[in-house]
Amino acid sequence: MSNIIGGWAGKVLRVNLTTNTISYDPIEKYYDYIGGMGIGYKILWDGHKDNIKAIDPENIIVFSAGPLTGSGVICTGRTTITSRSPVIEKHLIADGHFGGHFSPAMKFAGFDAIAIEGKAASPVWLKIVDDKVTLEPADALWGKGIFDTHAMIAQMMGPNAQVAAIGQAGENQVPLSVIMTQGGHSAGGHGSVMGSKNCKGIGIIGTGAVKIAANNEKMRALDDHILGIIGANNNGVVPSTPQSWAEYSAPISRWKSRPGLKWGAADQEIDLGEVPWNERNRIGFRTSMAESYIGVEYANKWMKRTGGCHSCPIRCFCELKVPELKSKYGRKTEHIANVCMGFLVPQYLMGTTNGSEAHAMAGALGAQILDDYGIWCNYGLISHIFKFLKTHDMFKDLLPEEEYNSIPWALWDNQDPAFLIDFYRRIAYKEGEISHMADGLYDLIARWGLDGTNPALGYWDIHKESKTKVFNRKTNAAVHHASETAGQVGTLINVVFNRDAQCHSHINIVNSGLPHDMTVTIAEKKWGEGAFDKVSWYTQINAAKVRFAKWSLVKNVLHDSLTLCNWMFPLLASPDKNRNYEGDSTIESQMFSLVTGIETSETELDFKAERVLHLHRALTMLQMNEGNMREEHDVLSDWVYDMDPDKNFGEEGTIKMDRADMQTSLDMFYEAFGWDIQTGAPTRATLDKFSLGFVADKLAARGLLPA
Repeated sequence: MSNIIGGWAGKVLRVNLTTNTISYDPIEKYYDYIGGMGIGYKILWDGHKDNIKAIDPENIIVFSAGPLTGSGVICTGRTTITSRSPVIEKHLIADGHFGGHFSPAMKFAGFDAIAIEGKAASPVWLKIVDDKVTLEPADALWGKGIFDTHAMIAQMMGPNAQVAAIGQAGENQVPLSVIMTQGGHSAGGHGSVMGSKNCKGIGIIGTGAVKIAANNEKMRALDDHILGIIGANNNGVVPSTPQSWAEYSAPISRWKSRPGLKWGAADQEIDLGEVPWNERNRIGFRTSMAESYIGVEYANKWMKRTGGCHSCPIRCFCELKVPELKSKYGRKTEHIANVCMGFLVPQYLMGTTNGSEAHAMAGALGAQILDDYGIWCNYGLISHIFKFLKTHDMFKDLLPEEEYNSIPWALWDNQDPAFLIDFYRRIAYKEGEISHMADGLYDLIARWGLDGTNPALGYWDIHKESKTKVFNRKTNAAVHHASETAGQVGTLINVVFNRDAQCHSHINIVNSGLPHDMTVTIAEKKWGEGAFDKVSWYTQINAAKVRFAKWSLVKNVLHDSLTLCNWMFPLLASPDKNRNYEGDSTIESQMFSLVTGIETSETELDFKAERVLHLHRALTMLQMNEGNMREEHDVLSDWVYDMDPDKNFGEEGTIKMDRADMQTSLDMFYEAFGWDIQTGAPTRATLDKFSLGFVADKLAARGLLPA
């Protein structure tokens, strides 16, 4: 008799490409790690090997889902991809995430995760039809872009197949490459891992179901509760413009629907109009974000509809129909589906002006090229660095003369998006010296002397320049909602993970759109007085801010383990005036309890998530062979402290941090997690508290555990 709890499929699929063997692990061994991210970390911990690289056959890559995915619970269509990352010094563990419908299909086929290791003798793809798993030759797929790969695998399997695949960038082991599923859903950083394994992708058809402990009535009641308090993308709970039904509005909100905003490329043109908060059947109209990415004129002309993920009513993706992509730029299709960084990154690189045709076209064309080749932007770093080097005429000193002269710089100077066709091809196919911009930033800095060691660049140091957006000088990770968003709270969030933080927990309250005093009230109820500052007007660190930062990270890990969308959750705010615009932070535990049948409080579920975070910290230490995380990992770039030289920390209008204040912040942050204050490493007492004694033993044997 099975003892599988509700929400789980029951097995982890293990694939060894070197030996061409397929095996299975029972899911019970991963229950303590929730799912998703937690499964990935535990598999990587158990399979750890010293001094390997991301592209070595011994490296393992894990596609994983949590117990909520496939249950039908709102916003639970995420997939977590965990492996060593080729863009970080020593190739440390990192996660990528995409939405869409891939992980529900994986669950319906009977698997909670897929772990792949080894290297195939020739290109293959993994075919899964329920419990039938085979490795298929991928010779006909190798060399194809992601769009053609998706189509070809779906043609071989049938229209119900869900596919995750790499493009030419991943095949060529470009470190900044992605794995993508249909609809533009992309996970950054591990495309080259798949390429190094000669694995082009995975196709899945699952015809089963996820067993749920609760009855339909209870599940529907929870859905109704969520639909009554959920906002728009990033949980904006007020519209971005004044509307007749709304008490408040705020331009920062992603609740964009309003009169005059259209889907002009729809089969029948749609004028969105106002979408009051209690019109639940029109929730999918709220987040029409195209105007933010390509301007109102082109959004109204090119927007076809919104898209999104399994079981999500928000529909945050913009699906565009842009005739010029085929007629002017020779692309195979005039369609592109993307969101946020997909559009913004090529616009950053081109330096186009918001509202212009060049800006709109750079977003649409660039997003399509990036997605087809499978190139990762590293949260915008490649674009910010390129733009700085170009505008400061540094490429002449970095590239061979012949190569420099072969690049169509005039297109860039004239803001012609056609430049992107040439540039991204060079990246995907590793053509020339400029292609090293898609190396890991650590390797690029060393290669080009961007750390102040290249006299040809005037000893310019990338870590002292705010415009390049390199936030952590040890991991060389990008800014991701850090000091520019929430002062020390965002800064602390950005020191823990090995790539950009990918954390939106704090964004969903900072950018909710509510008036500042109302947000302060919500924050004080949750974390205490002084938790929430006005953006760009920060006060010194205090205990409430540390609680806010810790809570945000724990919720982020929780969501990536449940595989619940961290773009939407947690829901601390709501659009409901009758609730004083307050949300409900217990929803995740309600979901977990109903789906699994294990009654679990918010505190108990957060405890499980914190266990996963401690495991991440320990695994990073093990891979680094380093115990002093404070000095060797959690270090900010100089510009974070030295920007705005005419202003001091704490003055209105600056996001700069103070060195002494940040050291105090780290002291308090480490103490809150039970990490050693001197080193930032988890103590044995903390690891034992979270049933990670085996982790403490291994760290102690390596001399990495604090005394």
